[in-house]
Amino acid sequence: MRRHLLVLGALAIPAGAQANDGASEPQIVVLAPGGAIDADEAAQIGRDAIAGGTSPDLAGALARDVPGVSLSEAQGNAWQAGIGWRGYSVSALQGTEQGMAVYLDGVRFNQPFGDTLALDLLPEAALEGAELREASPVYGRNALGGAILLATANGRETTGGEAELRGDSFGGYGGSLTLGGKRALLVVEAIRDAGWRDDSPSRLYRLFGSAGVEGAGWSLDAKLVAADTRLHGNGVAPVELLDADYAAVFTRPDITDSRYWRLTLLPRIDIGESGRIEGAVHFQHLRRDSENGDLADFGACDADAAVLCLGDDDEGFADPLRDPAGTAVAADPGIDDYAVRNLGHERTRGGGASAQYLDERETARGMRRLSFGFAWESYRTRFDADSELAYLTEGREVIGLGIPIAADSGAITPVSVTAHLRDFALFASAEIPLTPQLSVEAGLRWSVNRVQLEDHLGTALNGDHRFRDLAPSLEVDFRPAEGWALNTGVAETSRNPTPAELSCADPEAPCALANFFVADPPLDPVKARNWHAGLSREAGPVTFQLSAWRSDSRNDIRHIASGVRGRAYFANLGRSRRQGIELSGEWRTGAWRIGADYGFTDARFRSDFTISSPANPAADEDGLVSVAAGDRLPGIPAHTANLRLGYDRDGWGVEGALRYRSGQFLIGDEGNDQPRTPGYAVFDLRGHVALAKGVRLVWEVRNLFDRRYATFGTFAEIDEIDLAEAPGASDPRAYAPGMPRRFSLAVRAAF
Repeated sequence: MRRHLLVLGALAIPAGAQANDGASEPQIVVLAPGGAIDADEAAQIGRDAIAGGTSPDLAGALARDVPGVSLSEAQGNAWQAGIGWRGYSVSALQGTEQGMAVYLDGVRFNQPFGDTLALDLLPEAALEGAELREASPVYGRNALGGAILLATANGRETTGGEAELRGDSFGGYGGSLTLGGKRALLVVEAIRDAGWRDDSPSRLYRLFGSAGVEGAGWSLDAKLVAADTRLHGNGVAPVELLDADYAAVFTRPDITDSRYWRLTLLPRIDIGESGRIEGAVHFQHLRRDSENGDLADFGACDADAAVLCLGDDDEGFADPLRDPAGTAVAADPGIDDYAVRNLGHERTRGGGASAQYLDERETARGMRRLSFGFAWESYRTRFDADSELAYLTEGREVIGLGIPIAADSGAITPVSVTAHLRDFALFASAEIPLTPQLSVEAGLRWSVNRVQLEDHLGTALNGDHRFRDLAPSLEVDFRPAEGWALNTGVAETSRNPTPAELSCADPEAPCALANFFVADPPLDPVKARNWHAGLSREAGPVTFQLSAWRSDSRNDIRHIASGVRGRAYFANLGRSRRQGIELSGEWRTGAWRIGADYGFTDARFRSDFTISSPANPAADEDGLVSVAAGDRLPGIPAHTANLRLGYDRDGWGVEGALRYRSGQFLIGDEGNDQPRTPGYAVFDLRGHVALAKGVRLVWEVRNLFDRRYATFGTFAEIDEIDLAEAPGASDPRAYAPGMPRRFSLAVRAAF
């Protein structure tokens, strides 16, 4: 890696686009490949939207202010939430169909092992703005449905300091300190979240630092992100358990410990009157340890009741369990409910560089923009995992017995694998004005991606996968009058299988919650063709935007439940189509602000197939359900709507927001045989008041009317578990419950 760093020192990347949330109109530079070329239709939010409540909340701001965005809290933890838009999503949960790229200061923030988004590692208190952009190939792998571009603050614009203390009605508390000036910025944040569900505390320490120097025609910024977090995610719970006790969890523990840091260098050199080179060189390290307790189909072997076997619906208990020495594990007559304690250890390090030449020049016909550049990344991940024999207490807590186990069939096995990910791409984009009213935008990206897997315990995981792709985009923009804009375009995007997915693609050797990797069959990359058209008005007191879009994908990579309890695998499954419309508008007059948006998403399969879903009541005797072309994709609400009303004067302000989401089919119900989750409408209220010069009180009430709702649904195998809170429960439907009413306060002092 030292040799790599010497090479990286000469390289660079992404140019910027201006964004604002419309309230305070900050000048925000959001870095991305292609610069500002695709920024004209982007949904933009600023710092006021992200940090306007009692604590910074990027995901919540996107869901509140951007049409079509919805959140999914399958893990039961706000810092492990998934962000969904236009039928695609990005999530901390491995197994979710990742389909959006996330950039922080011009560098991809998706974690390379599984392309996941770790919100707990993100320095939200330092974010200055965000953009949600249309699908484009220039954003690289995993940008099937679009890209989220994030920009942090710096010491040039953020001067002075701010201290904040906050607490909430669940017993959580935290604070942050910001110090800026003389081209340097430091942001420190500490959070202790008690959680509202049983056994659900979280702890986060996050740090952001920025420093820069500049001269005539050049600048160099260095940005450091660091985090130390411990998250409890208790996942879904059976609906009958939630009816009896809304705060209950099904099984525990589910703990993720992370330590992370990333250093980014951002050089800029002006070339001529209108050109410049902007770049990024970065290096990062992630250490993540996970502990998950789950149910298990263990019992006395049919052939020998003195030892334990893994159960199978067809073969009974005929798959012996063995310890690391190869000795059969003895059955304990004192244990009624066996379980498994899954332990995972991930170590990822690596970095990359990218550089882009950007030329922006005002012509007689309008602004002409050209850009071209490259991006290179290299990461090494070491992953180790074990399954430990455990038992389930009456309170459904999984207690390990200290005995690592493996099954003779390979369905349960220890793992030790190293994954090498290398990605290189060349990209170019242009915005060419043909007349003062008409312009054309075009983009092109060529990429080579390689994933190598090295098995340290055998050969089953060994593999070498290469993916090449050439993807174009084209858009036409028309501005018939001042403040009005029309656009239409097409773009091809792709997503390569991640190291995690390639390591878990064998139905005969499924993985434990996508944390264990035991085989290496090939997976094909996902390809998508995206169309969009839009109309917008951005002048006067009333602004609005209307968009229509469609995305056709093939070779979708889906997470499929195995017949072995708690295990799953990945596979390519046919084609799908996502299409819809989005409408948003805002009216401002004096101190008043009214905004509303609506999104419709019609996401359907376009191929017939069968899929394993043994906990689905509609499954046949082999645990399979039939899916027909035209069935809706699960986990995607068809309708989303937001309504916002705010009043802001000198010294105080208040805003109310209504969030509506329609129901969604459960994950595992690809055949649409079961009822959807209930739709919901939740009302939030927040405000601020000045207490003294530089000091203000911020208050917030989430879910004011204490509605019960679900953001995610799937199935749970409860047939062999006695729920003390709900005796006789038999409904396998399981929901991720939404947070009940929470009141929070924060005091902010600027100096």
